[in-house]
Amino acid sequence: MTRPIFYAAPEDLADLGPGETYVLDGAEGHHAATVRRLAAGEALDLVDGRGTRVPGVVEAVLDAGLEVGVTGPPVRDQGSGVVLVQALAKGDRDLMAVEMATELGVDGVVPWQAERSIVRWKGERAAKAHAKWERTAAAAAKQARRAAIPAVYDLHSSAELPAAFDPGDRVLVLHEEAELGLSEALRREPAAARQGGSGTTYLVVGPEGGISPAELEALTGAGGTAVRLGRDVLRTSTAGAAALAVLHAASGYWS
Repeated sequence: MTRPIFYAAPEDLADLGPGETYVLDGAEGHHAATVRRLAAGEALDLVDGRGTRVPGVVEAVLDAGLEVGVTGPPVRDQGSGVVLVQALAKGDRDLMAVEMATELGVDGVVPWQAERSIVRWKGERAAKAHAKWERTAAAAAKQARRAAIPAVYDLHSSAELPAAFDPGDRVLVLHEEAELGLSEALRREPAAARQGGSGTTYLVVGPEGGISPAELEALTGAGGTAVRLGRDVLRTSTAGAAALAVLHAASGYWS
């Protein structure tokens, strides 16, 4: 079984090495000592939420947390290189998509105000909704024992979204009427074949009402490729997760 993780400040983990000790206190220390009830001798990982992981073992249980002995050098978890562009959706289906995508290893999430999104982020609601997406990603990352919490980027409109992609990025737009299957698209053009840009793969998922013809034209005009997952039409809450599984299997990320 993998070791439980507990978050620490990045500056605290940067210089830790084998043989050193670290006091895990605050909310994380309280959770480790009183909720998880870790005992001396149990192994854990200290992570910074940015991809750094430090292995350790509980040396002592304190009143306000744990004293952790570092057992190895900091290591950097490999990112997947995939960013989910998720359209806003009703019934918290967009939050379900963020949660599953985070558990499956996505590096970031772009909230998308699509033309057919029923939900609208405006004014004070926008800030609260964005914060809720961030909390969802953080909780899912901890559940999955990830060292990195996916970034939740600013809300993008349909007019703004095409400009977010660089020429070297791979943009896969899930669309039920696409002729090209996702697996075939990945065989034709692996991400490593692209030159320039960030090398990021963007996975674009529309709302329950689908991606409009104008949006599809704009996205493909910006270098995107329309792809389908199969003969069945998935909901916006599950389409991203299903596509991520295909991407990871093809890229070897899960190997």
